[in-house]
Amino acid sequence: MPDQHSQDEKTGALVSTDAPQFQVAAKNPKRIEKVAALTFFVSLVAFAGFGAAFWQNASNAMLGGTLGVGFLGFGAAMVIWGRYLTPRGPFEEERAMMATTREQHDEIVADFVVRGRVAFGRRGFLGAMLAASGAVFGIVALFPLVRSLGPLPKKSFYHTKWKRGSYVSTVDGRRLKASDLTEGSLATVFPENDLGGALSQTVLIRVQNGGSVVTMPGRETWGPEGYVAYSKVCTHAGCPVGLYEQLTKQLLCPCHQSLFEVTKGGIPIFGPAPRPLPQLPLYVDSSGYLRAQADYDEPIGPGFWERGGTA
Repeated sequence: MPDQHSQDEKTGALVSTDAPQFQVAAKNPKRIEKVAALTFFVSLVAFAGFGAAFWQNASNAMLGGTLGVGFLGFGAAMVIWGRYLTPRGPFEEERAMMATTREQHDEIVADFVVRGRVAFGRRGFLGAMLAASGAVFGIVALFPLVRSLGPLPKKSFYHTKWKRGSYVSTVDGRRLKASDLTEGSLATVFPENDLGGALSQTVLIRVQNGGSVVTMPGRETWGPEGYVAYSKVCTHAGCPVGLYEQLTKQLLCPCHQSLFEVTKGGIPIFGPAPRPLPQLPLYVDSSGYLRAQADYDEPIGPGFWERGGTA
């Protein structure tokens, strides 16, 4: 017996009215729909729980459990929907010839539209739960990417832990006085709030006994009692610049042999370093301790700033 169709008022397409052909497997579709919706909701909550657990650095058991429950619920809901709430088949239609008329083409389109409505269009709430669960998982899936980027650097690329009044200290926290080093001596120093810090490491050199060392115009007060201090982080590849030649008053980076003039603002005179070592301004307090006037006036080490200005 041929299928019965009527014309859709909005689209003009033929719509099948042969309802028994599109019966679903479930004897109580409304109950099954609620079960599927509840399962979608469980997966939604589990995915949200995974996101919260990941953000709080929870245990692997918690991460695996919430993610597993989320996928299990999502998959189970899809299976329930597909098994019990979609039209039953097989669907057959005898055809005498391969070619189709315009009317037969319209019937096929209308038949497809009707079956789609049965599977999805009549399950609006279930579709909404599917979309919500999928959306939550899509958002949560971005969490590992966002967290892997780490905290925002803000101005950490431009500043170290040195600040006005910072004591010049050795890695074990001993404050240095102007009388501690002899001419030609070198020491690696740090501010007390960042002992051993990779970005704060500074090479302190006693270039001469007494007097100010002026390395550049505008730095008349930066080198008291014959001392100068430069960032120990090479401006080429970030290696520690720790070799000092007393006779030539030059600093050497052992990694790629960049050579810097100590008495001329740390400018590179050999090797691949693209710019001078940043100089730390010093002063000697009333007790004879070496202290910083301020942080470096430019970013230390290599980087994107070569050399468009400072923030």
